[in-house]
Amino acid sequence: MPTYVAAEAETTPLPKITVPPPTPPPTSSRGLGDLPMRLVYRTVVAALIVALIGGVASFVFFRSSTPTGTTAAPTQATAASPAVSPAANTAPPTSTASSSAQPAATPLPSASPGKTAMAAALADPRVQVLPEGAEKLAAFDGKAAKARGVIKDKRSGVSLPRFDKYWKLGKASPFGTRQNLAAHGVDGLLVTCPVPIEVQDDLRDTAFLAARWTLNHHPAGSTITWTASQPITVSKRDGWLLGFEVDYTLAGAKHKSMAAVALVDVPDTKPALVFVSIPDTQKKRWRDINTVMSQLKVL
Repeated sequence: MPTYVAAEAETTPLPKITVPPPTPPPTSSRGLGDLPMRLVYRTVVAALIVALIGGVASFVFFRSSTPTGTTAAPTQATAASPAVSPAANTAPPTSTASSSAQPAATPLPSASPGKTAMAAALADPRVQVLPEGAEKLAAFDGKAAKARGVIKDKRSGVSLPRFDKYWKLGKASPFGTRQNLAAHGVDGLLVTCPVPIEVQDDLRDTAFLAARWTLNHHPAGSTITWTASQPITVSKRDGWLLGFEVDYTLAGAKHKSMAAVALVDVPDTKPALVFVSIPDTQKKRWRDINTVMSQLKVL
């Protein structure tokens, strides 16, 4: 039996196909290690500068928002005051911005105009302190001037005698009525008007302020010394009368005038003021002060 030798045919080997790995996509940024060192140093320095500027700006802001000046030490009364109430201690903390801002100042209570006027009058060295109690207006020497009727002041709500011969009617403004007494140096004056100053709760205090106001119609440097202070009744209305001496100097010579003011509580308006002043150069007319004050009427 024949023997067959199997022979392998000579074949060309097939080439080995190798698939290359995919190329990674290019990155959008390089890592820190890929950057040049010069660029890294510049970046670090810039960051430090920005941080330093921010720190300085923050310091200046908080320094400017903090109140300047030395904080006053608490007074003895403050130190002795009781502890703050629990409600105040448990208040929630405020934000940094609100804690650095200055609190709004609380306005102090202002004095009323009336109290301010009284305080100024009491501190005025030209006006003597009004004594407590009552003292009647003295009867002056001499003969009173004759009156020829009355003058009615509708603005003030009172009437008074219109004197004859010695006294002359003058231009009323800014008063309600006016009579002048001619004299050497300083003329006599008799006027009425609604009281031109702040009305007080007490007629006596209002009369006190009105008497001080009359210094505007006396020579500069005049001073007041009281001669009378008494309640009066005019046509069943309450009032207050103040008599006073006004001392002053003219051309190097000392002089004085006798004066009086009456405040009358009239209906529906400010109290009526009656003011009369007669200088010592016409002292024989001082008696007219008594006549005026005794013949006042409410309209």
